[in-house]
Amino acid sequence: YFLGKLGPDELSAPTVAFPIIFFLILFGIGLSVAGTTLIAQSKGKGSWEKVDFYLGQSTTILMITSVLIALFGIALTCPLLRLLQTPEGIFDFTRDYMLIIFTGMPFMFGFLVLQAAMQGIGKTMVPLAIQAATVALNVALDPFLIFGLGFFPALGVQGAAVATVTARALGSGAAFALLISGRYGMRLRWANMRPEARSVRLFLRIGLPSSFGQAAAALGFTVLQGIVNSFGTAVIAAFGVGNRLIGLFNMPAMGISRATTSLVGQHLGAGEQDKAKETVVLSIIVIQTLLIPTMTLTFFYGSSFVRFFVDDPEAIRYGAELFRVVAPSVVFFGFFHAVTGGLQGAGDTKPVMYLNISRLWLLRLPVAYFLSFIVGIGPAGIWWGMFFSNSLTAAIGLYYLRRGTWVDVLSPEEV
Repeated sequence: YFLGKLGPDELSAPTVAFPIIFFLILFGIGLSVAGTTLIAQSKGKGSWEKVDFYLGQSTTILMITSVLIALFGIALTCPLLRLLQTPEGIFDFTRDYMLIIFTGMPFMFGFLVLQAAMQGIGKTMVPLAIQAATVALNVALDPFLIFGLGFFPALGVQGAAVATVTARALGSGAAFALLISGRYGMRLRWANMRPEARSVRLFLRIGLPSSFGQAAAALGFTVLQGIVNSFGTAVIAAFGVGNRLIGLFNMPAMGISRATTSLVGQHLGAGEQDKAKETVVLSIIVIQTLLIPTMTLTFFYGSSFVRFFVDDPEAIRYGAELFRVVAPSVVFFGFFHAVTGGLQGAGDTKPVMYLNISRLWLLRLPVAYFLSFIVGIGPAGIWWGMFFSNSLTAAIGLYYLRRGTWVDVLSPEEV
């Protein structure tokens, strides 16, 4: 919002940066899925000793991963921006934003440790509260660091990145304080942080498919951003605002998906397969109840939503077109959120990997390129690519879920 007041170039910088940053972060997020699964199934078995053990293993694996991602990100920022044909007018803004975000990457992963652990034991409101406080602090710091209010310097795009890293650092500190305190029945202990070969293999078995699937999808988003970039800053701004709003309205659905992972994991750890299946069905109902009203609003009033973030008339027009095409498919994709939560709780992450890869590389990118450049309908081809990929992926995910084989992938003896 605040960057939009500086102009479309400044607003476009985080939009261009996001797919690259997200691509690297997803390697860690995939491993955190393994932490949630193993902690949830350990709790379902009634073994708090195992819960503490997997908390320690998860912490070590994720923090090492965060440092590696930070180093790779800093080294690859400029080459990737050149590869994506980032317009010169926003190149410096985007580069500065990315370098600051990558420098603070370990702070984000500190929150991932808490999120994985708390979701595993079913305390989903704890990371949500810390995340909400972190976002609120980020928003509060933005105008001071972007515009230079009071004694703060006017840092522009760099200020937005500094505000994000500062908020994440404080949130990460609060997360580790909670885990060390043992307040919620589990405790982070030094003795459990030494990596053990068996648990590392189990983490990789569950986490790597999730990491590769999500990272491949994120790489697909990066390629898609290259297609978007070819249409200029107005389309970049519309795509960025549209994606961020859809992501915002999807947050409750993603929260339900994470809760589904926890509950399915606990039920399977306790040997309650029927209850695990019932949990996924309930998740579908709740997610649809949340998505239908919000997507209906964006379908009919998309231009008003976009106008709140950017004043450029062309960007507003493109944003309204995006919502008219994409909003219905987001409702369909809500089914996939529930499917993902259930399969991850069972440790069955390979089908999710295949679906994430197919969604971008077999559906969205080919359709977007074909319609935009071969058929020649311009940016609308991107919107229709999003529609078809969301809808078909959800349908395939539901088909696999109905087969029911996912409940037997990870045996209780392995956890």
